[in-house]
Amino acid sequence: MKPDLRPMLATLTDKPFDDPDWIFETKWDGFRLMAEIKDGSVALYSRNLIDLSRKYPSVCAALRGLHRFAVIDGELVALDARGRSRFQLLQNAEREKVRLRYCAFDLIYFDDQDLRDHPLIERKELLEKILPRDPLLHYSAHVWDKGIAAFKRASRAGEEGVMAKFSRGHYYSGQRTREWLKVKASLGQEVVIVGFTAPRRSRAYFGSLLLAVREGDAWRYVGRAGTGFDRESLKSLHALMVPLIAKTKPIAEKVPDEANTTWVKPKLVGEVKFTEWTTKGEMRHPVFLGLRTDKKATDVIREIPKPGSAPSH
Repeated sequence: MKPDLRPMLATLTDKPFDDPDWIFETKWDGFRLMAEIKDGSVALYSRNLIDLSRKYPSVCAALRGLHRFAVIDGELVALDARGRSRFQLLQNAEREKVRLRYCAFDLIYFDDQDLRDHPLIERKELLEKILPRDPLLHYSAHVWDKGIAAFKRASRAGEEGVMAKFSRGHYYSGQRTREWLKVKASLGQEVVIVGFTAPRRSRAYFGSLLLAVREGDAWRYVGRAGTGFDRESLKSLHALMVPLIAKTKPIAEKVPDEANTTWVKPKLVGEVKFTEWTTKGEMRHPVFLGLRTDKKATDVIREIPKPGSAPSH
């Protein structure tokens, strides 16, 4: 059996809801990882199918405790002192000691079976039974029906939000559907770096990052981020941007301080949090959280919540 390792994607919705046919899980703030276990070995794949097995050998070692063929869908996270997943902490995993967890939430192949046409709740029940008991592995539990209460708990705890999933739904590899919905407690957006400004005063390397998203076949400017960096991240980001310096401007919009802006080829994908969208379609007060290696730049579009709650079945 050659498994399809493309992950199923969720649709952003604008509010939580209650529904007895739906389950609600924590929305983890990390990297999506598909784990393929076979013949005593483990391979970890990012959302765009890059093999990250060598980068996270401890996770591979933990999953080798499952001596069966399986493909598991989950999220790699780094936990803060209060046990909350934090994307920024995950950025430092290579140079600092962090508490990694692989949060498993779906089982799409097991032994000789393709489980994608089985109901979600059956897949989750089997996953909970077979997942090895290891401190690095975490089964992503759920609650039934009470999505509004689950969202309120997540908001109070400072978590990213909740995932709403149709309990009888199938698994649609590589597709974004309304059978998985995400409800965010704070605003976040994937972005592409298209330029940087010169540093000022005591700051080194660069001042702010100019950010864009894909709109049709062009790049649309969505703001600039000047916070969220320490000296090490300023240095490492600058080193990645220098080889991408471009003579041509990737965006059509005229932006402030262009004379002090260095343009770069739109290759690097990042994640930001912000307070709101302006009427001009720009992010207010964006804070840079870190780079993402699990998505192509051309796939980064502005994420607009779909109104309403659960689709009818």
